[in-house]
Amino acid sequence: MLKQLVRVVLVLAVLFLIAQLVRPSIPSKPATAEIHAPENVRQILRKDCYSCHSDERRLAWFDQPEPAYFLVRKDILEAREHLNFSTLGSKPDAVQKATLYEAVNMIQLGAMPLPRFLALHKDARVTPDELATLKDYLSPWGPLPASTDTNAAPAMMPRVALDSVKPEWNGLAFEPTFATWKPISFTDRGDNHTFRFILGNDVAAKAVAEGKISPWPDGAKLAKIAWKQEANADGTLRVGDFIQVELMVKDAQKYASTEGWGWGRWRGLDLKPYGKDASFVKECTSCHLPVKGDDYVYTLPMTAATVPGTEVVNNHSVTLPTSLPYQPLAWKPMTMLSDPVKKTISVLYGNDAALQHGAGAVVALVTWAERDDPHWFGGRIPDSPVRVEFLANGADYQQFAGPQWTKVESAANFVAERKELLLSLKPASLP
Repeated sequence: MLKQLVRVVLVLAVLFLIAQLVRPSIPSKPATAEIHAPENVRQILRKDCYSCHSDERRLAWFDQPEPAYFLVRKDILEAREHLNFSTLGSKPDAVQKATLYEAVNMIQLGAMPLPRFLALHKDARVTPDELATLKDYLSPWGPLPASTDTNAAPAMMPRVALDSVKPEWNGLAFEPTFATWKPISFTDRGDNHTFRFILGNDVAAKAVAEGKISPWPDGAKLAKIAWKQEANADGTLRVGDFIQVELMVKDAQKYASTEGWGWGRWRGLDLKPYGKDASFVKECTSCHLPVKGDDYVYTLPMTAATVPGTEVVNNHSVTLPTSLPYQPLAWKPMTMLSDPVKKTISVLYGNDAALQHGAGAVVALVTWAERDDPHWFGGRIPDSPVRVEFLANGADYQQFAGPQWTKVESAANFVAERKELLLSLKPASLP
């Protein structure tokens, strides 16, 4: 028995020594274009991120022996492919900041640095002070830049017939009826100065209403529609040009290789499929990895349903009383606004008659206090509603204010101003 054990140990030792001779290289070279950022920001990135996300070769002594070397090399090459701080500075400043936002969110949600990497490389842990420094630098809630997204669709761009839109490179078909789906949530994104509707098909909406989203059921489809933000004279923000629509389609078996979801993105009013080939899906799955525990969905659905877990749904946002003359959250969202100073977000809803410009048309402007999106630094989502304004048939104005939700009696000039505002709000542009 002892002899057999000795033989096994000797064989393993020989195999270990042979393995040390098979060492594919990890390319290393000086940085050619580091990120454009203050030195204190770059110092944090060098300390905590460059081991994997740069062209430098930084291996601890315990990373050198095989098989550890093989695993570390694999992680480094994959990390460089996704994000390389040694070359990021060659890209436009907006792209650099967007990349850093994603990195900060990965750090904030505990996905980066990789937990298995931190287990041995404890000095790579991002401290709370370091994370605060990165966030202060990004400062998402500043004034709108002159141009926020070169991919936004000019209003005069020729539209495409929705039933003729090409599928994504991975074969995911476009959904021509996406704009008719039910509202799931809304987002005010200060990191890239966009507004977003998140809509769901009937399967997704039913799952949200019942709180059955851990995991989402097969057949659930989510659409995220993004528009540029534009500034009003009073400093509030309105919906501008259409940018894109993204789809997530749940089929755990069909899309097993991409975390159970089919992914797609179509940009511009001509709805051009995103990417150059099917490999674009790697961007989607890696970006959504931090919310694996929420079935890879960043959105906190607005629902009264209770779902186990922390920050899975947004219950506060749906606390409108049944005593209101209408229940607008069941209507179709038309456009949205935000007030960066007051930190509020407003969505204009319309009943069926309003959508068809017919008799009995009622629109409702629902305003919530905003709160930071716990899943995305740089985003804000509806919190508790603070007021609802109704305008029926273009003439009958009513306002109700929380938390008591009593009807607000206002002076005639104020009512006239609010009517004018509500009538001026046009539906957000769609392909």
